[in-house]
This record gives sequence, structure tokens and C-alpha cells, in this order.
Amino acid sequence: MDLSERDFNRLKYLKDHTEASSYSEVLKDCIRLYEFILNKDSEGARLYIKENDEEIVRLEFFNLKP
Repeated sequence: MDLSERDFNRLKYLKDHTEASSYSEVLKDCIRLYEFILNKDSEGARLYIKENDEEIVRLEFFNLKP
């Protein structure tokens, strides 16, 4: 797999800030999370995050088909 320097740095950041033991483990976790989000979105679910202990904001993901 070819990654740009920017994407590799993002992958490294995720590995360094989680308990993942390898880059492969990070990628597998990302794929599982992305699959979960796609499945839930296709079921009509929406994800939200609470910011600043007050504001609730809907998370919008890229590449999701309407």
C-alpha cells in the first residue's frame, strides 16, 4: 500500500495514541469503525458529538451515499 507522507503521519499518530501494536491493527480498527458507521447510516442512524459540554453537533462523514 502506498501512502503519502501526510497519510503515513496520520497513521503513525493513531498508532502512537492507541494501544495498537502495529499499523495493520490501526488499519483494521479503522476499517471496522468505518464499516460500522456505514451500516448504521444505511439503517437511518445518525451520530452526534457533544462539544464544549453544551453544544451537540451531528457528525457528517464523507463518501456516504444518500
